[in-house]
Amino acid sequence: MNHITFLGQPCQTGTYVLWLRAQGDLAVSFGRFDGGRPVAVAAGHYAYVGSAMGRGGASPGGRLLRHATRTAGKPPHAIRAALLAELPAAGLALPRVAPPPAKRLRWHIDYLLDETAVEIVHVTLLRAAVRLESAVAGRLADAPGAVAVRPGLGASDTPGETHLWRLRGEPVDALPYLTDCFHDIMS
Repeated sequence: MNHITFLGQPCQTGTYVLWLRAQGDLAVSFGRFDGGRPVAVAAGHYAYVGSAMGRGGASPGGRLLRHATRTAGKPPHAIRAALLAELPAAGLALPRVAPPPAKRLRWHIDYLLDETAVEIVHVTLLRAAVRLESAVAGRLADAPGAVAVRPGLGASDTPGETHLWRLRGEPVDALPYLTDCFHDIMS
């Protein structure tokens, strides 16, 4: 199975969904979210919605490679090798996007992705010149079996939204739903 899906227009910006698997129960402090109190993250599958509307590190290639990198001393996510191979083939590594050797935890999702018990198992990039992050997050909120990990989590730059969802089934079960939603949003 291909672990990276590209949909949409051949442009250099877009919205992405990281499909995650937590291999065990965790208690994660998401930076300053909820005063730094740990949030329970049960073993299972999750989806995170983000956007990459800039250049360089804020481009889809830069953002996805950053997400697939952990802090110093921790191994990168296994999908990073596939991203390094597929981003240039999709025209998303121009001028040249390289993964950071390590990252500093900045966004809510960074704290979850830094856990070695959590893996990015699939990436879906919805290539579009317009920001679709809120629309995609709203559609995921309505997906069968999707439950917000905590209201507001993963969406510090979009108050009132949530961008991290626990899924009832495997990420592959939600991909057709997301593809249909993307086509609806774009039409």
